Formats: sequence, C-alpha cells, structure tokens
Amino acid sequence: MGHCCTRVIFLLLLQALRTLAEDGSIDCVCVGSDCMSQQCKGDHCYASVTFSDDVPSFRRGCLIGPESRHMTCLSSPSAKRAVECCSQPMCNVNTSVESLLHLLATHPIEDTTHYRLETLLPLVLGLFVVLALLATLAVMVCRRLRPGRLERLHEFDPEQGAIDGLIAPNVGDGTLADLLDQSCTSGSGSGLPFLVQRTVARQISLVECVGKGRYGEVWRGQWQGENVAVKIFSSRDEKSWFRETEIYNTVLLRHENILGFMASDMTSRNSSTQLWLITHYHENGSLYDYLQLVAVDMADGLQMAASVASGLVHLHTEIFGTEGKPAIAHRDLKSKNILVKKDLRCCIADLGLAVTHSQADNQLNVGNNPKVGTKRYMAPEVLDESIQTDCFDAYKRVDIWAFGLVLWEIARRTYSNGIVEDYKPPFYDLVPNDPSFEDMRKVVCVEQQRPFIPNRWFSDPTLSALVKLMKECWYQNPSARLTALRIKKTLDKILSTLEKGKPDC
Repeated sequence: MGHCCTRVIFLLLLQALRTLAEDGSIDCVCVGSDCMSQQCKGDHCYASVTFSDDVPSFRRGCLIGPESRHMTCLSSPSAKRAVECCSQPMCNVNTSVESLLHLLATHPIEDTTHYRLETLLPLVLGLFVVLALLATLAVMVCRRLRPGRLERLHEFDPEQGAIDGLIAPNVGDGTLADLLDQSCTSGSGSGLPFLVQRTVARQISLVECVGKGRYGEVWRGQWQGENVAVKIFSSRDEKSWFRETEIYNTVLLRHENILGFMASDMTSRNSSTQLWLITHYHENGSLYDYLQLVAVDMADGLQMAASVASGLVHLHTEIFGTEGKPAIAHRDLKSKNILVKKDLRCCIADLGLAVTHSQADNQLNVGNNPKVGTKRYMAPEVLDESIQTDCFDAYKRVDIWAFGLVLWEIARRTYSNGIVEDYKPPFYDLVPNDPSFEDMRKVVCVEQQRPFIPNRWFSDPTLSALVKLMKECWYQNPSARLTALRIKKTLDKILSTLEKGKPDC
C-alpha cells in the first residue's frame, strides 16, 4: 500500500500543475505506434510516460482543440502515467523519459503562474488532506511489516525522490548483494526496486568495453568498488531493452543459473539517450569465449551442461500463487548467451527475445520485438516456418533444440583419454561462417543433418551418454524432444555415475 501511495501523490501534483494555455497551430515531434510520420500539427505538443509493471513507455505527439488538450493535460491523474504539455513549435523534441522522471522526483511543483489562484488553492488543500490520510494509512501498514524492516529504510532523500512510489534506502551504505538480499523477496521482481535501480545506475563508472554485438556494447563498470556488467543498447534496439527489462523484473526469476539482474535505466548522456541494463559481472565471459580458450575435464564439462539445464528448467517452469512466476521460453539460447561463473557453473543471459505464458489466463506474451533468434541455432520448425506460434510449448521445444547444440559445443572441448577437439560452432563443416536462413534450412530441414560426432566420443561411456542425450534434443518432430527437467535429471545421473567411478584417494 505504501508502495503506491507516494507515487499517486506525486503524479497528482504533476498532472494538476502541468499545462499551458497558449493556442495556435504548431508542428510537434510524433513518436509512438499511432504516428503516421515523425511530425504532426496541432494546437499543443505533449510528451508522456506510461508505466506497465514498472517499465516506462514513452510517447510524443500533438493535441488538436481545447477538448483534446483538456483531456490530456488536465485529466484526472493516473498512478501509472505522467504527461507534459507545451505550446511552442517542436517544444516536445527534447522532452524525454528521463526529464519526466526527474521532474517527477525533484520538481513536483512548478510553473504555477499558468494556473488561476481560485483553481489552484482548493486543489492543493485537497491534495494535502489526501496526503495526510495516505500517510496515516502507510504508517499503519508499515507497522505490520516484518521486524527490522523499518530500521533498514533510511531517511528519505529528496534528491532521490519517489518516482516509483518506493522509499529508497541509502544505496551507498551497502553492497549490491545486501541490496539484492533486501529486495528479492519484496515483490519487486528479480532486481532492485525501480527507484534504487536508477540511483545505482547513476553511480556506476564505466571501466572497459568487454564485448560488442548487434544490440550494442557490454562494459565492465564499477559501483562502490564492485565490478558490474553494463549492457548498453543502441537506440535502434530500444524494443530489446524494454523486453529484457520487463523479463528481468519478473517476480521470482532470480536463480543461480540465470544471470543476476540489478538495474535498468534510460539516461541522457552526451546529448543522446542511452539504454542501460546492469547485471552481475563474470570475468570468464561467455561460454563461447571460454570454450575457445580452455578445454575442460569431464566433471567440469558435465557441471557446465547441468547448470545450463538447471537454468532452463527454472525459466520453463511456471510458479503458481499471487506472487508467482510465468513460464518463460528463451528463444535465443546459444553459447554466446551463456556466461561462465568463477566456479565454472554457467548462467543464462540475454532475455530480450523471451516469451512468457501464464496458465491462469492462458496468455502468451511474445513481446513487441520483431527479431528472431540466431540462425545457426534455429530449430527445424523455425527454419521451415511450421512452428505453432500460438503454442507456448512450441517455444520451449525450440530452446531444447538449441540446448542440444550447446551440449555438443561443450562435449567437443571436454577431455577424454587425453584427447580433445578444437572449438567449432555447430554445423561448422556444413554452412558458412555467417549462414543465411536458407543455408540453415537446407542443411537442417531438407537434408536433416546434425552436428558431426567424432568417433572418440563413442569409446568413452560418459561422452557416449551425452551423444544419446543430444540426439534426443534434435528430433525433427518437436514433440518428441526431451523436456528441460528430463535433461537436467539425465545429466545429474551421468555426473553421479562419473563420480562413483572415480578411484578413492
């Protein structure tokens, strides 16, 4: 209850006190799904941000006529929407999510000269009455919180504001682990509360670029002396940033084999918008990078594979309850999207293409990102376009196909009798380095070929068991493939058999 109260109050103040009275036909910037072009013409310009599950959606556009202006700029406030109106040509060009949120946090009352005193005074008095009632209610709710919770909420800092209706702790006083421990059971998702995310993001210094991809760049950053990973999306990949932020904020997503998410922020730096996603930093890098440099023994190879399977099980599993978790399919599983931790266990990353499903309402949420997965790892039904796009299980089976290819990559770099192969990507001997959709369709669907299995694998009982497991992930018929849970149990059994076979010291 206290979570929502402060946000409602600030939004009430913002929307009640922000409007302009000038009229006239002017040009405005237009951004949003209902825009026919990048500019529109009207009496007033506007910019708005709407929250959906703490994820902001940003629009710019025109208002025509007094009715439209009244409904947009002077309508009853919403706890999930902030709007700013102006009446100069192209005056909404520089209005961004960042400026709206900053205004909401630090300048809730301004430009009062645009309002008549007889309208403003009753409104302010009424809001103060509401504020007093809500504050009383918040205190009553807070007293029912678990012991010690209030002591951990530091004095409210007006510089941080209350953008998301959350009182922010003094984030400089603890480690990221402390903050995550305090928040991961608070219903705020797998990361920090939204306000704390933005505060942490602004305290991070970028140290070095550690990777680049189609989405942008990954940097090693530092916060209070701790290493963090900062994924900076290019502006053209805004939909991936929104989707990944939305997925990572899923309640109960946190798992040792899912990349630890900490914060997401949209910032203006050097006169341009930057989209940040801040996660745990793993110095070993991706599984793809690691396997090119290092060959592993049989136990470590199995632990790597089992940890990826464990993360996939957690993603695919729906957790029921009021604070439950939807089932999630990754849709772009590959060795480049898996990170290697210090203990050589792995965690799954890059959830920008994920699909979610909830049995309660049977809703399949595929997001609004038109991109598909990586062609080399695409399942036959994706390549021949026969996949049932309205069936969630179909997306899980696509993940299983890709997992079989990752398992093959690990097996190639696993020692057996002192022998190991060089790293190669799946289908390296059948398609070019950057295969086209048609290249992959011909090999996988028409010729029904699978990655090459070296003869040495069949002479080793552990690798032979892995070959059998891979092939059960690669069935042409998607419904015949194993489930993630069955794969995890099989890998655990293979690992247990290997450990029992070791001689006693």
